[in-house]
Amino acid sequence: MIHLDEGERPWTVTELAEQIQRELQPLRSVFVKGELSGLRLSAKGHYYFTIKDADSAMSAFLFQNVGRRIGLVPENGHEYIFRGKVDYWAQGGQLRLVVDHMQFDDLGRMRAELEALKTKLELEGAFSPQRKRPIPFLPRVVALITSPTGAVIHDLQQTIFERFENMTVLVYPVLVQGPASPQSVSGALRRCNQDAIADVVVVARGGGSFEELYGFNSEIVVRSILNSQIPVVTALGHTSDRTLADMVADAECRTPTEAGNRVVPKKADLLLALDERRRRLDREAQSRLAVQVAKLEERRRRLEMVPPALLRARQNRLLSIRQGLARLSPDQQLQRRQEGVSERKLRLAGLAQRCWAGRTGEINARQVPLRLDRWANARLDGGRRSLEQREARLQALSPSMVLRRGYSINFDEDGRALRSWTQTTRGARLRVRLGEGELTTQVEETRDGG
Repeated sequence: MIHLDEGERPWTVTELAEQIQRELQPLRSVFVKGELSGLRLSAKGHYYFTIKDADSAMSAFLFQNVGRRIGLVPENGHEYIFRGKVDYWAQGGQLRLVVDHMQFDDLGRMRAELEALKTKLELEGAFSPQRKRPIPFLPRVVALITSPTGAVIHDLQQTIFERFENMTVLVYPVLVQGPASPQSVSGALRRCNQDAIADVVVVARGGGSFEELYGFNSEIVVRSILNSQIPVVTALGHTSDRTLADMVADAECRTPTEAGNRVVPKKADLLLALDERRRRLDREAQSRLAVQVAKLEERRRRLEMVPPALLRARQNRLLSIRQGLARLSPDQQLQRRQEGVSERKLRLAGLAQRCWAGRTGEINARQVPLRLDRWANARLDGGRRSLEQREARLQALSPSMVLRRGYSINFDEDGRALRSWTQTTRGARLRVRLGEGELTTQVEETRDGG
C-alpha cells in the first residue's frame, strides 16, 4: 500500500502533462541532427516520422503548411538538420519534436556530386553554344512543364496570352521538388517529344534554395533536355546558383514572365510590322509598275510608227520595181526602137533629098523613095530580129519561165519570199507559187541543206 503524507495528493494525468510541458520550456527551439525514417503521411497531409542516430530515436511531426513553406519533402534514409520544439503530446502520451524547419545535412556531398557531373558534361560539349537549338520565332504550340498549381503556371499563361491571345498552350504537370521530381520532369519531357505537337518547351518552377532545386541538377533531367528534339527554355527562379538544366537548355530565363516574353512574340507588334511591310511592298510594286507601263507605252508608240514607214518603203520599192520592169518590157523596147527607126527614116529621107537634088543627072528621082524604102525596111528588119532575140533572152530569164521549168517560190503568211530555212519554223503555213497556180502547205521540218 502507498502512504501519502498529510496534505499530499496524487497528480492527475493532465496536471502531470502540464508540468512536463512547463519543464520542456527550455527546449522550445532546438536543433537536432539525425536520419529520417518511418515516414508516413496523414489524411490531412501532415508528416509523421522518426529521427534517429546509432543509439536513440525520437518521434517527430511536420505540419503540411510548414512543409510547403520550407519547400522540402522529407525522405527516408536522408540525414537532415531539424529545428523545432520538444513537445509532449498528452493525448498519446508521447514526447516528440514538432519541426518548423529542416535542411539536408549532406550539402558537401551534394555539391561534390554536382561538380563531378558538371565536369563530365563539359567534356562532352553539353554546354557548347553551337549545340543549342534556335528558339522558333513564332511557335504554333507552347508546352509548359511545371507544377499544375501555384503562381508559376499562372504567370506563364497570363504572359503568353497577353502577348498572343490565341496561342495554343499545352501543360505537362510535374513535381518540381522532392525525390520524385527528376523522374517526373524527365518523363514529361519524354512525353512531350513523343507527342510531337509543341514547337518549344518551357520548364519552370518558382525558385528555391540549392537543396530545393537539386532535382534540376540530376543527370536524368539534364539528359532529357539534351536529347529533346524540341527546343527547351528553363525558368527556374532568381537563385544565383545556376542549375545544370539551365546550362544545357537552349535558352535560360530567370522568371516565368521572362520565359513567356522569350518564347512568344507580341502579336500586336507582328501585325504592325506586317502592315509596314505590306505598305513598302505596295509602294515598290507601284513604282515598278509605273516604270513598266512607261516602257510599254514607249514601245507602243514606236510600233505605231513602224507600219506606215514600212508600208511607204515597200510602196516605193514596188514602184521602182514596176518602173524597172516597164523599161525592160519588150513592147516598150520595140516601141522605142520603132520610134528611133521612124526618126532615122525621116532624117535619111531629108538627107537623101538633099543628095539627090545635086545628082539629078545620075539617079532618077523616082527611084529614090523605092531605094529608101528598101534600105529602111532592111534596117527595120534587122532591128526587129535583134529585138526578138533580146525578147527571147529576156523571156528565158523571167520568173514565170523559171517556174515553168519546175521551180517554185515560197511565201510566208506575211507574203515574204523565203530565201533560207531559218526564215520559217516547224508548223508554219506557206504559200507556194508554181509555174501554173499556187499551193498552201505546212512546214514539217526545217534543216540546213549544207
